[in-house]
Amino acid sequence: MPSVPPSPLASSLRRLGIVAVPSLLAVPLLTLVASAAAAAGSNVEEGEGDETTALDRLLGSLEYRPVGPSRGGRVTAVAGHVETPYTFFMGSTGGGVWRTTNAGISWENVTDGYLGVGSVGAVAVAPSDRNVVYVGTGSACPRGNVSIGDGVYRSRDGGDSWQHVGLERAGLIGRIQVHPEDPDLLWVAVLGQIFGQSEERGVYRSRDGGDSWEKVLYVSERAGAVELSMNPANPRQLFAAIWVAERKPWTLIDGGEESGLYRSEDGGDSWEKLEAGLPTGVVGRIGVSVSAADPDRVYALFSADEDRGGVFRSDDSGDTWRRTSRDRNTQQRGWYYSHIHADPGDADTVWVNNVRMLRSIDGGATFEQVDTPHGDNHDLWINPERPHLMVQGNDGGANVSVDGGRSWSEQNNQPTAEFYRVTVDHRYPYRVYGAQQDNTTISVPSDAMPGLTPQQHWYAVGGAESGHIAVQPDDPDVVYSGNYLGRIDRYDHDTGYSRNVLLYPQMQDGTAPRDLKYRFQWNAPILISQHDHQLVYHASNYVHRTRDGGRTWETISPDLTRDDAEKQGLPGGTVQYDHTGVEVYNTVFALAESPRDPQILWAGADDGLVHLSRDRGATWEDVTPPQMPLDATVNSIDVSHHQDGAAIVAAYRYRMDDFRPYVFATTDHGATWRSITDGIPEGYPVRVVREDPQRQGLLFAGTEFGIFVSLDGGGQWQPLQLDLPRTPITDLVIHRGDLVVATQGRSFWILDDLELLRDLPGTANEQQLDELMARPLHLFEPTDAVRNEQRGGGGGGLEPGPRGAVVWFWLGEDALPAADDGAGDGDDVAPVRLDVLDASGAPVRRFATELDAAQERDPLWHELEVTEGMNRFVWDLLMAPPRLVDGAVMSLAYTGGAFVVPGTYRVRLQVGDQTEERSFEVVKDPRLDDVTQEDFEAQRDLVVEVRDRLTAIHDRVRQLREVREDTRRTLERLGRSRVDGETASTIVDLGEQLVADIDEVESSLIQTRNEAGQDPINFPPQIDDQYAYLYSHVVSSLGRPTPGSRERFDDLELELAPKLERAAELLGARLEALNRQLAAAQLPAVVVLDPVGTATP
Repeated sequence: MPSVPPSPLASSLRRLGIVAVPSLLAVPLLTLVASAAAAAGSNVEEGEGDETTALDRLLGSLEYRPVGPSRGGRVTAVAGHVETPYTFFMGSTGGGVWRTTNAGISWENVTDGYLGVGSVGAVAVAPSDRNVVYVGTGSACPRGNVSIGDGVYRSRDGGDSWQHVGLERAGLIGRIQVHPEDPDLLWVAVLGQIFGQSEERGVYRSRDGGDSWEKVLYVSERAGAVELSMNPANPRQLFAAIWVAERKPWTLIDGGEESGLYRSEDGGDSWEKLEAGLPTGVVGRIGVSVSAADPDRVYALFSADEDRGGVFRSDDSGDTWRRTSRDRNTQQRGWYYSHIHADPGDADTVWVNNVRMLRSIDGGATFEQVDTPHGDNHDLWINPERPHLMVQGNDGGANVSVDGGRSWSEQNNQPTAEFYRVTVDHRYPYRVYGAQQDNTTISVPSDAMPGLTPQQHWYAVGGAESGHIAVQPDDPDVVYSGNYLGRIDRYDHDTGYSRNVLLYPQMQDGTAPRDLKYRFQWNAPILISQHDHQLVYHASNYVHRTRDGGRTWETISPDLTRDDAEKQGLPGGTVQYDHTGVEVYNTVFALAESPRDPQILWAGADDGLVHLSRDRGATWEDVTPPQMPLDATVNSIDVSHHQDGAAIVAAYRYRMDDFRPYVFATTDHGATWRSITDGIPEGYPVRVVREDPQRQGLLFAGTEFGIFVSLDGGGQWQPLQLDLPRTPITDLVIHRGDLVVATQGRSFWILDDLELLRDLPGTANEQQLDELMARPLHLFEPTDAVRNEQRGGGGGGLEPGPRGAVVWFWLGEDALPAADDGAGDGDDVAPVRLDVLDASGAPVRRFATELDAAQERDPLWHELEVTEGMNRFVWDLLMAPPRLVDGAVMSLAYTGGAFVVPGTYRVRLQVGDQTEERSFEVVKDPRLDDVTQEDFEAQRDLVVEVRDRLTAIHDRVRQLREVREDTRRTLERLGRSRVDGETASTIVDLGEQLVADIDEVESSLIQTRNEAGQDPINFPPQIDDQYAYLYSHVVSSLGRPTPGSRERFDDLELELAPKLERAAELLGARLEALNRQLAAAQLPAVVVLDPVGTATP
């Protein structure tokens, strides 16, 4: 896989110097990634990443965020080490390598930023050095959508960092074995490129930790190594399983005469094929495992035709074999499983991972089922010194057992779900939908929701793991969800019922697709019309339509495929057939409707054909791009929101061993096409391209190895990977200014707020960038913000989105504030200020890089942190909170800022005498149908009254405290002065009485005994608590306050008035009397501070 090429804009972008901006209300941005591997994939050669890194710094002002679900996806590789009994590794088939240090209670990804791919096939920890870990990429359990790897990686610090160490063209790797005493000596089983034949297949050995390699076993370009087992007592003895395997879109070639079990007695220098007592001739996949409890005991699991397969055992290190079991439960779908594991603690105990996990305690003669959290089991690592500790991988993730498999850790802590497609609804916040491989369909919120746990907001929507999902736009409770072999459910979330509305219920398992009336693909399209929400389309090799919720269907097209009967036989063979619907071929794979014209329908087939209907399906014409190669899979068609006749087709052909990107654009209904892949690397198959519905020419491409963006309609692409992990991108949706991403191994992600990209010109040449760099400041147009008062937390794989109005602004090099160097040379730069103003121009919140003493005590102001280049700032839509005395402990009341009312606001950016302003709207939460603008304004008015009164109380308390302390200091000085006795006595009497009266008044305004958080439930509340409680109530009233709230405020005002009058007397006449005596004694007066700390006599 080639590295990402540098952008032609990179030289200018490097000079931009755009980095992150942390601040209290500014969301931190990405800075430079730690290595070129993170920026552009692991295959960037040394010195090649500089240009890409500069581009990353521009795009680093954006961040993807995960939205879950944290529900495990497929895992086919696990590992551990005897010295760290509760630390384990798992390799996800699309999500990289994860590590747990607490026996599976939690997992963390350890390869993000290092691996250039997401698919992992093998993980091995060196037995002699737990810090040395090897990873082989590309899972060797080759489903039809398997993603290839790019070789082997090594860590020398226990998985904290990684280095790519070769075998770039290995394709899929099934196992790594490391010498028990030499961490630099290892062997790798390379299955190779599953979609074609390759000379890279076989067993490889490295004596220097992967710095160099030698191929030590090669059978043919059709047969690769899928399993390796080492004799722990004699590491020179190795067993290798060779498997003939190849995939095409319509079949799996499983097995051949070149498959077999091989043994080496000299560390891989030479090999012999073992046949005594084993199946010969045509053989499928093989598993093999040497027992650590008895090194002469070797178990093998053979997949073979004509009932020749099963579990085999050797008691003489492989010289002879006998079959111990033909239990079909050990042989199901041999190409996918065939995993056998000898228990290191007992030679007669052997484990088999298949649809169910199985265990034998009688040397492989009989097997019993061992329950695991998920079916479809693959890998197992057992601690050789503590065999009750084990980690196991299956199609639902990884799970740890500390009791020998009787119980397991959970899998809902691994955000490694694999999704085929993504769709969204029109709720607020909108929900994200997808069908998760080896699990159910699922709907998750796009943003944090309040509740007990994030998982409580997940739910399935009918269908199954493989299908498309379409949500009815005018009723998001109604969902059409796909399933295997054309089944489609109409799910009603209001009732929880799913109704099967399959067009033609013909049993398809075990039937050749050519013999079916309709050929439905595993991932058959479902589409609801944007113009008529009762009109639903579904596709087989034909296009079908329903107008009555699926009760009746009509076929509205001819066969829109090449209909090649030779590619419609039973998939699989020659060992086992495997007809699940994955390999059903010559089907309509992509379906799209024009958002501008309901008559326009597009259909793309998995064999490369593209058809167009201009009359809602009555007639169809072949508009296949002439550049489209045979047997390319048309995975997505995006029809323009901006121009009639315009569409973009994305196709991939990696399943034909062709990894080139194929993207074609038309502006004349397919009469002519042009290729638009410039900038997408040659080895990056493209699965999907979407155009921004708001900004014409802004395109996003999802590829096998990451996301790309084009600002000019596909003329030039550049990476938009940012912080998104390396994982296959299966689908994209642009919704409400967000880019929603489906991945094959890392669940769903969202890139919030595309406004910055929308503002970049489509022809962003160096001159335009130079002009931008020359500006001291530039304020971009903010997007409208929703007044959403529900602030749920993260978890469950979901990271909350920005809370409030997002403001982007650019600061040039000369605009940054500088510290005063005291030289008086005028080089200091004016502070940067950012003000949020209401429609009348009154300040709502103010932020600055430098604050004076008064501003620091004023809640209206807050510190602003900025940096040169692009800055991202988020205003939380809150007004200034009450100003409270330092250390105030309130009685369980909210004293933060209140939400502003919906309306027009302006943001003003100022550096010195240069100012820019932009306006934006704060809109009400669309769910609040019963709350009017007048209600919000009434709430705001009372909130401000209560807030200001609470502020006034605490301002008065602050003044009283300052006067009291100043008076005490004065009395202390008096004792050291030469003031005559009578005058001093008068001053002492006045001062001590004033202090005592201040104590009394303070205690009537504020509970002075509150020091800890729950003290308020021990000591009675004072009047500030009462106002704070009312403030909290009104802030949370969600609209017009109750009449009781106004009544309570009026009552408190009557109660407060005499208290404030008493305080005013102390700070007025009483203090004046004391100050007259102090003046007579020629002593300094006691002063009263204003609310922000300025002294006044």
